Amino acid sequence: MAISAELVKVLRDKTNCGFMDCKKALQETGGDVEQAVAYLRQKGIAVAHKRGERATSEGTVWAFIMPDSGTGVLLEVNCESDFVAKTEAFQDFGARLAEQIAATGPGSVEELLTQPWQPQPRLTVADYLNEIIGQLGENIRLRRFTRYAGGGLVAAYIHHGGRIGVLLEVAGAKDAPELPALAKDLAMQVAAANPLAVGREDLDPGLVAQETAIYQAQAQESGKPEKIIERMVSGRLDKFYKEVCLLEQPFVKNPDLTVAQLLKEAGAKSGGELSVKRFVRCQVGTD
Repeated sequence: MAISAELVKVLRDKTNCGFMDCKKALQETGGDVEQAVAYLRQKGIAVAHKRGERATSEGTVWAFIMPDSGTGVLLEVNCESDFVAKTEAFQDFGARLAEQIAATGPGSVEELLTQPWQPQPRLTVADYLNEIIGQLGENIRLRRFTRYAGGGLVAAYIHHGGRIGVLLEVAGAKDAPELPALAKDLAMQVAAANPLAVGREDLDPGLVAQETAIYQAQAQESGKPEKIIERMVSGRLDKFYKEVCLLEQPFVKNPDLTVAQLLKEAGAKSGGELSVKRFVRCQVGTD
């Protein structure tokens, strides 16, 4: 199969591997980029589990939490330049819009755009957005938002001047005085450590199967007995879980504790069981 230079470049951008390694991987996998990434990892050429992608646009992430901490919103709005992202008009628009989403609970960006703009109800959100676009001279789009109102305590954390934001909901003893600070710390943990899921059971089964297959292929190349290979695969999976599952990560403020152990200790002090119900992490310009 003929492999184009453009396809090789796509794989190189994803893996940072050499041209010939990428070309061979694509030839071996029939030009399938994702299979080629897995092939390179099996051969030990690509770095394992690259999670971050370079941002392709500018913008800001905002968070808004209702006073009772029962409802929270995380919102990303994109623009074309960092200069516009820092303007007062852009920042004011995003902050007010996050508050409106918390209050009204739209089901989608499309529904949000049709709502009256609360500061000026004669306009829709789409109308006001067009005014801001005209005022600032750049294309601006509402990228995405998440709203939590599930009965738990909701916390948020904004990092790096609005480039990264986290919304997190904790279930349990909502009235415990130490819970807001704990939830904030856990949101900060998600921002810093970028887990993929709360626990093992929340991970995409397809991802786990893919990782298992890669570790098995790597271990088979060692030529060791099957029982040792099984232990090697199990050990590598455990390491993978500790990297991508929030509950199994070391707590950023006290690495001697995992997040699961931290929740257990905090629950014992508050007189009830505490758990992370869900979280979302948003980084400007990434999927």
